Amino acid sequence: MESYLNENFGGVKPKHSSDEALGRWRKVVGVVKNPKRRFRFTANLSKRSEAAQMKRSNQEKLRVAVLVSKAALQFLHGLAPQSEYTVPDNVKAKGFGICAEELSSIVEGHDLKKLKSHGGVESLVSKLSTSESDGVDTSSRKRLARREAIFGVNKFVEAESRGFWVFVWEALQDMTLMILAACALVSLIVGIATEGWPKGAHDGLGIVASILLVVFVTATSDYRQSLQFKDLDKEKKKITVQVIRSGYRQKLSIYELLAGDVVHLSIGDQVPADGLFLSGFSLLINESSLTGESEPVAVNAENPFLLSGTKVQDGSCKMLITTVGMRTQWGKLMATLSEGGDDETPLQVKLNGVATIIGKIGLIFAVVTFAVLTESLFRRKIMDGSYLSWTGDDALELLEFFAIAVTIVVVAVPEGLPLAVTLSLAFAMKKMMNDKALVRHLAACETMGSATSICSDKTGTLTTNHMTVVKACVCGKVKDLDGVSETKTLFSELPDSVMTMLMQSIFNNTGGDVVINQDGKREILGTPTETAILEFGLSLGGDFSAVRKQSTMIKVEPFNSAKKRMGVVIQLPGGALRAHCKGASEIILASCNKYLNDEGSVVPLDKATVKHLNATIESFANEALRTLCLAYAEVPEGFSANDQIPMDGYTCIGIVGIKDPVRPGVKESVAICRSAGITVRMVTGDNINTAKAIARECGILTEDGIAIEGPEFRTKTPEEMTKLIPKIQVMARSSPLDKHTLVKHLRTALDEVVAVTGDGTNDAPALHEADIGLAMGIAGTEVAKESADVIILDDNFSTIVTVAKWGRSVYINIQKFVQFQLTVNVVALVVNFSSACLTGSAPLTAVQLLWVNMIMDTLGALALATEPPNNELMKRTPVGRKGNFISNIMWRNILGQALYQFIVIWYLQTEGKRVFGLVGDNSDLVLNTLIFNCFVFCQVFNEVSSREMEKINVFEGILDNNVFVAVLSSTVIFQFIIIQFLGEFANTTPLSFMQWIYCIFIGFIGMPIAAIVKMIPVGSW
Repeated sequence: MESYLNENFGGVKPKHSSDEALGRWRKVVGVVKNPKRRFRFTANLSKRSEAAQMKRSNQEKLRVAVLVSKAALQFLHGLAPQSEYTVPDNVKAKGFGICAEELSSIVEGHDLKKLKSHGGVESLVSKLSTSESDGVDTSSRKRLARREAIFGVNKFVEAESRGFWVFVWEALQDMTLMILAACALVSLIVGIATEGWPKGAHDGLGIVASILLVVFVTATSDYRQSLQFKDLDKEKKKITVQVIRSGYRQKLSIYELLAGDVVHLSIGDQVPADGLFLSGFSLLINESSLTGESEPVAVNAENPFLLSGTKVQDGSCKMLITTVGMRTQWGKLMATLSEGGDDETPLQVKLNGVATIIGKIGLIFAVVTFAVLTESLFRRKIMDGSYLSWTGDDALELLEFFAIAVTIVVVAVPEGLPLAVTLSLAFAMKKMMNDKALVRHLAACETMGSATSICSDKTGTLTTNHMTVVKACVCGKVKDLDGVSETKTLFSELPDSVMTMLMQSIFNNTGGDVVINQDGKREILGTPTETAILEFGLSLGGDFSAVRKQSTMIKVEPFNSAKKRMGVVIQLPGGALRAHCKGASEIILASCNKYLNDEGSVVPLDKATVKHLNATIESFANEALRTLCLAYAEVPEGFSANDQIPMDGYTCIGIVGIKDPVRPGVKESVAICRSAGITVRMVTGDNINTAKAIARECGILTEDGIAIEGPEFRTKTPEEMTKLIPKIQVMARSSPLDKHTLVKHLRTALDEVVAVTGDGTNDAPALHEADIGLAMGIAGTEVAKESADVIILDDNFSTIVTVAKWGRSVYINIQKFVQFQLTVNVVALVVNFSSACLTGSAPLTAVQLLWVNMIMDTLGALALATEPPNNELMKRTPVGRKGNFISNIMWRNILGQALYQFIVIWYLQTEGKRVFGLVGDNSDLVLNTLIFNCFVFCQVFNEVSSREMEKINVFEGILDNNVFVAVLSSTVIFQFIIIQFLGEFANTTPLSFMQWIYCIFIGFIGMPIAAIVKMIPVGSW
């Protein structure tokens, strides 16, 4: 079976499956009982192609718009702006000088001519009644409401959520249930015509009631799933940006943005709405999400257009929001993309394959069963000599045979298999959300259960990301700042010129900001590293705004994980230019040829000083401190913003050591991974000594492990990498390309299932390449989050271990359910088929089979697919890439339990009357009731046995799973009601107390049988 599944259903991958592979398995599935339900959680390939077509159209539109704008520019230079635009009266009445449609046409059409005719970006700022420095005034709620009324809100039209009755209607689309409903209708007509009301209606009404019960239980389960997915979708869309409003910089959801807002964007951010560039440096925008074009676009004063949904690849800027919501091109594209849906997961596809195989077998059995039962009726009629006279009873009997055949198909086709995956994944995703992990792609849940390797960042994942400068070396003197309340006094002996230069470097060469918040308190904005250095500068008595006002910013090159440095060029009051840079200590120090001595003089760097500074860097790193070097250089005249900031010739100002403590619980989590057969590797851009110190503290770096630097790693040949990578536990000073190479080699050459963490824009390729990309929710950029499969909301490594545990739980829960369902399938098929062939009658009626189907399908999935994870899961070895889903252990359990149940049912059919001492007219009815009751209790106890596939003790933690207890209890209670009170409808008769005890005992015997079967060793046959 596994080879057939791999051949026909194995083309679908956990991520990046081709449309051809997604389409192929659908063709193999062929006839489906209920396509609406079966394919509900699969991708809509036609909508996908529609979205792709829209992207191509956008690309062409933008290309033409840019060419037209360039041509128009040649005529515009030197001409006075002329505008033929008339402001609509309703817009003018609300206090604005331009309407939403005009703004949309300027930005979406990249219309420089129209922009200039309106007086440029500065004029649009005033026409939108906003301010570049203070943003939108939020003091009046009425004014905001007027702004919303004219320009709209930044929300996209979403598909209406489907109500409960829609799911009821979809459940009714099941072909077999429709055929059964038709049988029930005929049964009602014939029954009432021959036996009158109400006696003649019992059989028909019994089938109708069973169908309705199946439909409503199925619809309830599906509706609850849809609500869980809706909650998760809301979480996925939570994106915040830095906005200036009423003079204060604050974080807002992108859905709260209005036209006129001034937004700060930095590397990795998503452009939240259409708008115009106000100010910024080195801004490169990736428009591939909108146009499919991978080449980044430079955005500046000459090309100021920013489109919603695009990503900041490099640089930073302030932008003016002009167009929001469905007026943006991104809004229109999102409406189409959302209808395309998520790719189906490999397990869903594989279980569709299992359902198809068993469905075909079931169909053959059903046809043969109907033929055999019909033949027995004809033979009896011929022997009685009544073959020419047909009564209503004969018609009803024939109809009952047909209903049994159809019901065998209902039971045999495990429609619930693929949906059990979705149920389990939805349940796990909801629970993982509570455990601070947001799953973006369904497949990530099941793939994480197979993970054999985790490549983790250091900063913020293994450490707390709460950074403080605890050591500094300025002018060759090392100062310990840890626990010192007055930092300023430590540096009091340093010359004023050195302190001035240090403040200039800290406050100008930063991606952070120091602002006064709405409470009137000072607040530092920026990454934890920037925050720590700014805090250090302020503690030395520095004044951020005063230092910034003393010079003019000419060029900014933001921090780049490939170059491991950031730099600025500023213009001093006298007109001279100066560059400041900071970054990885050894890299910046290598760019220096001078340093500031303790007298504040610039002196050449000699070997002794270089040795002393390198020893200082190493001593800081050995104490697990992040080290950064600050340096400056005088820039010759003639430097322009288009030139590159100098890479060498710097003067070293100082080195700082930043403490970032290891997160509590990380060491224990790493130990859990090791016991689970998962290798944890640290991949960081930090100094190798810092990395090794942290790795030892976390328990990642062991005696036989290797720590390597990125530059050394990338010189290795593929053959050398294959030998080296299994031993690598730490990679320091790594570039994003090194991380990508490591992940790719682990996946392809070593066949590992790899999970990778990332937070920066440059981590996107590695997150994309990995089997499971894990982005950081706090430190992560929007680009990283979009490339990831799971977002770790608290940036904690322990949460990653929780994700792995849930992944294993999903995989094993589905295996348990499949084992349980296949057992019921096999027994129900064989019992009804063999009985029909040998005795000419079926012991289980249509109503009874429908009830059994619900126990094993919807209720069984609810009970077994929602089992919470336990710590034992992390003591097993991972499944890896090549593990068989339907394992030998499962086949052993299925065959063992099916054999017991079949023997019991068959024995009761042949010897039941004698064993129970049944005599009289209704002995057949009592026996069939006993067989039905025993069969159901066999499933109830088999469900308990299926909680563990290998362990004997199946009761451990059973009371912790409320769903399991509720399903089991309701099954038993409802079974009692069916037998004792609904006999007319279900073809049963009330049983005595002792008969109930016997039935329960026969079902219970299945548990010790299951325990004995589990002791049989199975090889890898």
